Amino acid sequence: MQFNDNQPIWLQIYDHACRAIVSGRWPERERIPSIRELAVTLQVNPNTVMRAYDKLGSDGLILIRRGMGFFVAEGSQARTLEAQRHEFIRVELHTMFARMDELGIDMNDLQTLHNNYLKRKSHELY
Repeated sequence: MQFNDNQPIWLQIYDHACRAIVSGRWPERERIPSIRELAVTLQVNPNTVMRAYDKLGSDGLILIRRGMGFFVAEGSQARTLEAQRHEFIRVELHTMFARMDELGIDMNDLQTLHNNYLKRKSHELY
């Protein structure tokens, strides 16, 4: 994972964890890396990972089982996916539509671009 300077590292770790939950890399009810394990892997201070895990816990996405570690909470994948969709529509899609208007790109152009993307993506799978 590479960090950028535009966002606090703990928040980037939180986002990374959310993507891992949505993608199924961190399955529900399964153990996830400990704070120390993830800090070593990412080469960051354990307090930084702890801050990300605290937010994941307060959002109800992970659970602490005393003596066993951290686990992805049941229902986390659906909740995280819904939150990410909402945020994408609210922020990124709104920004994209505004930029499309500025550049004179209409929905037909967007549909063509999307279809081309899907074709390229399907060819990459084979």
